[in-house]
Amino acid sequence: ACSAFSQKSCEECLKNVSCLWCYTNNTCIDYPVRSIFPPSSLCSLSNARWGVCWINFEALIIAMAVVAGLILVSITVCCCYCCYCRRPSRSRLEEEEEQLARKREERRLESLQRKHERKLKHDEIRKKYGLLQDSDNPYSRFENE
Repeated sequence: ACSAFSQKSCEECLKNVSCLWCYTNNTCIDYPVRSIFPPSSLCSLSNARWGVCWINFEALIIAMAVVAGLILVSITVCCCYCCYCRRPSRSRLEEEEEQLARKREERRLESLQRKHERKLKHDEIRKKYGLLQDSDNPYSRFENE
């Protein structure tokens, strides 16, 4: 039982993990497992020691809360980064692909337009020198003169 370690030292009391050391009256008592924190009627949190003698129960609770908070914040940040920050990069790639496809289509249309303009210019030159066949009768007979 933990009460056997009363009036001895904190280290001897806390070798048993089910014991709580109270510096107010140097007593070793059973940890009240029914409640998470020991009630102030048993021992104040600033004078209670559990697990290690060099840190009081109040500081231990604060330290554990800070560590748990940091873990929760880091998990939240990781989730937000993975879910929200990485998703736009995929859409950026899709936007770039769409932009490249639009530019490719514009180039193709410009090329067709230039090809049509060249054909018109060549037809004018052929008409000027009489090389253009009659569009009404494309199958005309060659005549020797």
